[in-house]
Amino acid sequence: MVNNGIVLVDYINQQRAKGLSREEAILKAGPHRLRPILMTTLTTVLAMLPMTLGIGEGAELQAPLGTVVVGGLTTSTVLTLVVVPVMYIILDNIGLKLRKKLRWDKGVGADATGGNIGLSD
Repeated sequence: MVNNGIVLVDYINQQRAKGLSREEAILKAGPHRLRPILMTTLTTVLAMLPMTLGIGEGAELQAPLGTVVVGGLTTSTVLTLVVVPVMYIILDNIGLKLRKKLRWDKGVGADATGGNIGLSD
């Protein structure tokens, strides 16, 4: 699931490098990466299904492990598809604010006396 999140963010960054806005890139990346993410998750969940159901000799001891793995994969898939884009926007906003503040502190918006240019007192 970590790889799915990394690939999703990488695709968003590629789309932004092509000139798309942040929101357009996220809206394009979600559907584009949805199928590979779901295929990866479903193959693992379906492979764990016999263990989860306790099918086979001695498998009833492994059923709790299978249940946890299937639940974790399902939860992390939803989090990857929902939380990662939301966190991307939040962290990008923080980065924009920090870059603006750093530019302001370096004197881009201040005159030689340290006063603000164009702002009335």
